[in-house]
Amino acid sequence: MKMEMKGALPFLALVAAQVSQVGLTLASKKAIQTGMHNFSYVFYSNALTCLILLPCAFLIHRSPCRPPLTFSAVAGFLVVGYAGVTYVSATVATAILNLIPGFTFVLAIIFGVERLDNGQLAMWVKLIGTLVSVLGAIIVTFYTGPAIIKTSHLTSVSPHLLGQSSNWILGSVLMLTDSVLAALFIITQALILKKYSAVLIVMLAYCSTIVVLSFVASLILEHDLNAFSLQSRTRLLAILYSGFFGAGFQVTIGAWCVKMKGPLFVAMFHPLGIVIAAIFGVIFLGDDLYLGW
Repeated sequence: MKMEMKGALPFLALVAAQVSQVGLTLASKKAIQTGMHNFSYVFYSNALTCLILLPCAFLIHRSPCRPPLTFSAVAGFLVVGYAGVTYVSATVATAILNLIPGFTFVLAIIFGVERLDNGQLAMWVKLIGTLVSVLGAIIVTFYTGPAIIKTSHLTSVSPHLLGQSSNWILGSVLMLTDSVLAALFIITQALILKKYSAVLIVMLAYCSTIVVLSFVASLILEHDLNAFSLQSRTRLLAILYSGFFGAGFQVTIGAWCVKMKGPLFVAMFHPLGIVIAAIFGVIFLGDDLYLGW
């Protein structure tokens, strides 16, 4: 029974991570709607995460068990941090991450994290599962069918929504870019954790790099100091949520599962976020639920 629970732990952890991702998307949207800039939001939330991870990392990974800190490991931390800041920024632009499993599978084979062996049943299962996941996610995104649950009473289509539908090319490009960045982020995590297995120290270095990069970007791109203000209760709550459940929980859980199960296993859970977001939208936001997007 104990072994079964241990085997189910990565599944449960990644489902919880996807739930927190939906909340993270809503929190970041609310903060940015108050006038907060993307990079200042990323700076504050990751700075809070660093404060949380700092004591935990060095208490759990104590010195004789801690892996040696080599130059390649430090360089890897910087790469993960840079990939992370681009990934986080892209996620604010679009939360449609349906193509991540496919890109992760291809990149995992290219970088040697996964091996393509035609004789292995497990590889065929991964391949078929990836194709089904990607095709299903694309159909759900681009096909709009009849309403399954209708909570609103609007009878006419808003001109704003019509304007949004005309930007599908831009949306597709953003989705593609975001998916590639997210897949690269997962693969980079897998490669770094092979060299340096202390997950919390890797995540601490990741968040620290993001703090530095986002702070520099904020100074360059943001000319309004009000973007840094935390007087708004909405901003403060969003940053507290993001600090605890963003890199502090979600990304650390993802890194641990990458180490335990591999990058493709983690990537396969991303389309689950669509289902969770739809459920949250119906329950908490009063959205209509359609067959498709």
